[in-house]
Amino acid sequence: MTLTSPSSRVDNIRHSLVGLRMPRALEMLDATLRRIEQGQIDGVEALDELLTEELSLRENRRIRAALRMARLPVVKTLAGFDFAFQPSLDRNRIMALAGLDFIARAEVIHLLGPPGTGKSHLATALAVEAVRAGKLVYFVALADLVAQLAKAEREGTLRERIRFLCRASLLVVDEIGYLPVTPGGGNLFFQLVNARYEKGAMILTSNRGFAEWGDIFGSPVVATALLDRLLHHAIVIQIEGSSYRMREHAALLPENVHANSPINSAAPKRRGRPPTKHPIGQKHA
Repeated sequence: MTLTSPSSRVDNIRHSLVGLRMPRALEMLDATLRRIEQGQIDGVEALDELLTEELSLRENRRIRAALRMARLPVVKTLAGFDFAFQPSLDRNRIMALAGLDFIARAEVIHLLGPPGTGKSHLATALAVEAVRAGKLVYFVALADLVAQLAKAEREGTLRERIRFLCRASLLVVDEIGYLPVTPGGGNLFFQLVNARYEKGAMILTSNRGFAEWGDIFGSPVVATALLDRLLHHAIVIQIEGSSYRMREHAALLPENVHANSPINSAAPKRRGRPPTKHPIGQKHA
């Protein structure tokens, strides 16, 4: 009977860790063996630590890769949001949204407010929470989204592009109303919204009220059709307050900028759907 020396067993373990592509466990192996020899931990504890570290490494890699695929401009978190600066926001309501039930229900979150009030921060933070939960996320500014769709239409690949954008469990469309939508862009955006309707969740941010969407998209008819779908299963969060980015220079701003009036979020009147109650926040039908 051939006896295997302890050093040979360790070599076998190293070889197995390399074959299994477990770099973190391989990196920790020698230090873990020393702790076993010194009686600090037993074999079961050592195995648990090695596997936990390896899983943590892989999860961090998965999240980093998913964040890159989501095309987030920056990574921001809810922990980094200054709720004290925006008292109009219900912190508990936002934290409830971080539970991501709205994604399972294919709902649309509207974040409305003046520039600098935290709309994009909250949208990004909720997108990060979705990525961490293993959801496929895609983040894009409206102007860039319309440009993508217009390019696909010219190249005859619009259907494929819309299908790609529908694969995401959560689509975040940022900065609605900041830049004018190019002619025909409203119709392209409607096709995407219609394809995702009741199938995929969305987060939309805008500095303009719903009553102004006819101006944004260049057509009251297109705006009404968009809002018909985007407000059916919707959570509308109005942020009223000053710009966080300008907080250190508030004294330099004109008086009319200080007086941040609530955005008129009135939507065009629609027919056919009764209001539905929502357990978290305001629901529009």
